[in-house]
Amino acid sequence: MALALPNLSRLLEQSGIADHPRLTAGLAAGTVAAGLGIWLFIRSRRPTPQEIERRRRERLAAAGRLTDGTIVDARTFDGEDSISSAPDLLLYRYRIAGVTYDCGQDVSLLPEHTAGFRIDQPVQVRYDPRNPGNSIIVAESWSGLRMRPQRMLPFEQNAPPRQQN
Repeated sequence: MALALPNLSRLLEQSGIADHPRLTAGLAAGTVAAGLGIWLFIRSRRPTPQEIERRRRERLAAAGRLTDGTIVDARTFDGEDSISSAPDLLLYRYRIAGVTYDCGQDVSLLPEHTAGFRIDQPVQVRYDPRNPGNSIIVAESWSGLRMRPQRMLPFEQNAPPRQQN
């Protein structure tokens, strides 16, 4: 490295750039600006972790295979141990080719799809056949959860049944 600096200074003297400080400063600033522009372009194209997870869910919802499973537990991260109507984490189990998989899915970003789920009923699991541990039970466009029936309003309970034509 020590040999490279004298050669660099000799090249600068021969090129005449050392005689023109504005040209030298302009080349340095241009090099820094180009490097910063390339770095910002590469950084802006990188997806966020939430985007990567959303893409994984959509890929499995569209092309994953189905199997039956069961919800083992549901957790919330609000500081309580109680199960709310919309959990943050669903732990589930399924079996493929004699191998049992215990998985968890963070569903905190999907509360409208998980409100009213039931632990005591089976669920459908979508998994990647090349990597069976990669699985989901709910996505934006698909849900393997079985939901509780919607509550009937008091005026609907006393209404006469609709007649079929």
